[in-house]
Amino acid sequence: MENDIITMQIEQAKGGDEQALAALIARQMPQIRTLAAQSLCPGLEFDDLVQEGLIGFFSALETYDAAKGALFTTYAHVCVQNAVASAVRAAGRNKHSPLNTSVPYSERESTPGPEELFVENERYCQTMQSIDTRLSPMEKQVLSLFLDGGSYAQIAKKLCVNEKAVDNALQRVRAKLK
Repeated sequence: MENDIITMQIEQAKGGDEQALAALIARQMPQIRTLAAQSLCPGLEFDDLVQEGLIGFFSALETYDAAKGALFTTYAHVCVQNAVASAVRAAGRNKHSPLNTSVPYSERESTPGPEELFVENERYCQTMQSIDTRLSPMEKQVLSLFLDGGSYAQIAKKLCVNEKAVDNALQRVRAKLK
């Protein structure tokens, strides 16, 4: 009688009946959780093993054939057990452990080597020399105040000029240093 109910629920679940699927999962969940708890190992959490067990259960549900004579509960138990054991074996291989324990490489966080420092220093010196030789004293002042975070109005007030003069000076700076 119990097997007939389970067989009917299996057919309904395969047909898309969510209530039948929920009933089958509820019936198997204690067994899945027990197998997951018994199989805990480093690198795998309990919830991950439960998910692997559920994957095994869904596989059993899709591939079960009542005509072969096995009970669904027995067949599902074997499928769940195999899925959990497969996850444990995969975790034990440590194949991906370098990925799990390494620190991601980021170019922004890496410290520059001596060659990069030398090149940056040379570039800085050239830029400063270019600023000194190409810009007028007014353009240098405007650039300095602008780089310090000053707004056009603040720079204009500080240099006793209008905002348009500040804007023009910054436009000339951009053109000269391009």
